Amino acid sequence: MVRKKGLINTLAIIAIVIVAVGFIGVVAFRQIEKGLTDLLEMPLMDIDFSSILDGSYPGEFSRFPVSAEVEVTFQGERVTGIDLLSHRHGGGYSAEEILDRVIENQSLNVDVISSGTYSSIVVLKAIEDALLDVRQ
Repeated sequence: MVRKKGLINTLAIIAIVIVAVGFIGVVAFRQIEKGLTDLLEMPLMDIDFSSILDGSYPGEFSRFPVSAEVEVTFQGERVTGIDLLSHRHGGGYSAEEILDRVIENQSLNVDVISSGTYSSIVVLKAIEDALLDVRQ
């Protein structure tokens, strides 16, 4: 009888732990989802690339679970290269194509990569971060 009571108590504790972990997981997931959804409404500054001094500029941006670190190189009032130093993401590898779009258009005002929307925005915000304080 004592063993049966101990087993019931152990099972009850395990059930409580499972419910608590599940609840915490749901709350955490909702917070992550809200943070990513907020990215969709985050504006990018309209930076005139011709006003950027020659040089290489580091920038970073993070919105959990996505982050990016870049180095943007300018020469002759044009962006000539963007190195993606780090990019933490889920399946947003395709978002890395956004770098070519920025260089080609000489602007942050480019279409995001549809299969990597959140990652695209995070990379663009990292580029924006690199350029905010280096205008002539």
